[in-house]
Amino acid sequence: MESVVFKVLITVVALSVLIIIHEGGHYLAARAFGMRVLKYSIGFGPTLFRYQPKESPTVFQVAVIPFLAYVQIAGMNPNEEVDPDDPELYPNKSLFARVTTIAAGPVANYLTASAIVFALGVTNTLPPMQPAEPMQVGHVVADSPAAEAGLQEGDVIVMANGKEIHNVSELIEATAPRAGEPTPYVIEREGQILPPITITPADNGGRGQIGVGAKMMPLYENLGVWDSAKLSIALPWQMTTAQLKGLADMVERRSTEGIGGPVMMGKMVADAAQAGLPAFLWILMFISVALGMFNLLPFPALDGGRLIFLGYEAVTRRRANERFEMAVHARGIVFLLGVMSLVTYRDIFG
Repeated sequence: MESVVFKVLITVVALSVLIIIHEGGHYLAARAFGMRVLKYSIGFGPTLFRYQPKESPTVFQVAVIPFLAYVQIAGMNPNEEVDPDDPELYPNKSLFARVTTIAAGPVANYLTASAIVFALGVTNTLPPMQPAEPMQVGHVVADSPAAEAGLQEGDVIVMANGKEIHNVSELIEATAPRAGEPTPYVIEREGQILPPITITPADNGGRGQIGVGAKMMPLYENLGVWDSAKLSIALPWQMTTAQLKGLADMVERRSTEGIGGPVMMGKMVADAAQAGLPAFLWILMFISVALGMFNLLPFPALDGGRLIFLGYEAVTRRRANERFEMAVHARGIVFLLGVMSLVTYRDIFG
């Protein structure tokens, strides 16, 4: 029971911190451009605690459901009456100010990821992240085809379907087209080549998988300050590229496999927390990059969707119809909630 409570608490706190940082980016940018921020809320539902500094228009509050956060900037809601002479309203600010305010949330997530990478780098605590070569099994998924075939941690996969295997990429390339088809694998165990083992890869969205993960080896060691600084910029960018490729692949396969909901993210965070501080910070960095990237997607209701409308304004020199924009974002929210419900149900019930 204590373990479950710990996992829930650490998950809520960790994910809330990342979202608070995201909304903090919007808040700081809005204030820097002189916009009136009416509310900064941590959580939703009835208010537990609220504080409004003297002569400040902003109410800082903590709500009953301490998950997620939001910032209310005056004038952003199309239903509000906008005084064209009020210089503190969002619509009355320059295009540059509005673009910066919207982009500041994802930027805050990327800066957080970079700070984590730099801290782990200079303290020489970057977690393992390079798949071993040759292709050595780091873990076997329970009840997977590999587990049923008797594969063990430490085994080296040297051949699959008659092709030599040197790394995890070659294993994926040889296995992916073989979904549901018996396939011979040659395994080396403790220096001895075993007789070929026949494994039938499971069908996961049209791609064959046998259920093993590569052993991970240290990739970055003793970087120093300068190399850590360079890596703190390069690594979030590399992760963003990989995540975008993954999304493109899911769109091509018309599958939501690979999208993690709150349950999956919670498990990742809780497992990492139990593995130690570096692993915990590493997974927070990964999720922070994912949060920044996801919010920049040009989709309604996301920051990227709002930036598309601002881009339209920059090109045409006129603003999009506010009612139309609000309707587009509302439909985007409904769609995203639907996808989130789907992946959450799948994470819970399989």
